[in-house]
Amino acid sequence: MNHDIPNTLRGDSVDGAARGFGARLDYHWRLIATALAFVVFGVCGVFFSILVFPIACLWPHRATRQLAVTLLIHKFFRALVAVLQVIGVMELDVKGAEALRTSGPALVVANHPTYLDVMVLLALTPRACCVVKNVHWGNPCFWGIVRAAEYVSNADPAELVEAGSRQLAAGYTMIVFPEGTRSPARDRLHPFSRGFAHMALKAGIPILPVLVDCDPPAFTKAMRWYDVPPRRFRMRIAVLEPLALERLAAADAPPALAARTVTHAVEAHITEHLFEHGFANTGN
Repeated sequence: MNHDIPNTLRGDSVDGAARGFGARLDYHWRLIATALAFVVFGVCGVFFSILVFPIACLWPHRATRQLAVTLLIHKFFRALVAVLQVIGVMELDVKGAEALRTSGPALVVANHPTYLDVMVLLALTPRACCVVKNVHWGNPCFWGIVRAAEYVSNADPAELVEAGSRQLAAGYTMIVFPEGTRSPARDRLHPFSRGFAHMALKAGIPILPVLVDCDPPAFTKAMRWYDVPPRRFRMRIAVLEPLALERLAAADAPPALAARTVTHAVEAHITEHLFEHGFANTGN
């Protein structure tokens, strides 16, 4: 009786072992690369806070100081996103990015599936200002950045609207994640807060909805930095057509009612388009 293993089976076994080894090597490389990226980000954040921020405070012209800091942050995140793509950690697919590079003010409202969507949107938007959690104002990696760039804290809702409106009047693009924290799932969003709606109504500018997806999920609320997905993740950004306020709420509506109406309309609009674009399809 011939007990020899057929050559085809031996070949399949060798190929399978090679693929398994390659997959493990790829995983560990992405884990190391992710750790290094977080270290670089943290070190650069501390460097910015203890060196660049004090220098920026001495800049005599506030408007040009903010613009210079904003462009510096944009360039840094643009470089970081490029490096993450080159080393095989992530892929990026963007549609409609030209709307983020407009010279005029814009109010970007986006869903928030991952920790990295802030980084990507800042990398795509040269003159950007963000609404950030109040806790980041005491973070050693962020405190200098958020102050020098004059980002807007979410600690006081009234001040958030006032500060955001000032940034829009100065020609900046405001980036807002109205869920307030990362989305619970790809097919489910947290209820939107109304701050962005009050901001848009006060400034009188359209809302620019942006869809964000990360597949497979990475850096979600339930994941740690070392929970690296089984393959490189693909981030997709889709910038939709601007929404005119007159399409969302009656011009003579009381401010509170108008803001509530705009909030619900934008939340429904983004949710609907997440499914239409396949961003909320958990089977992707």
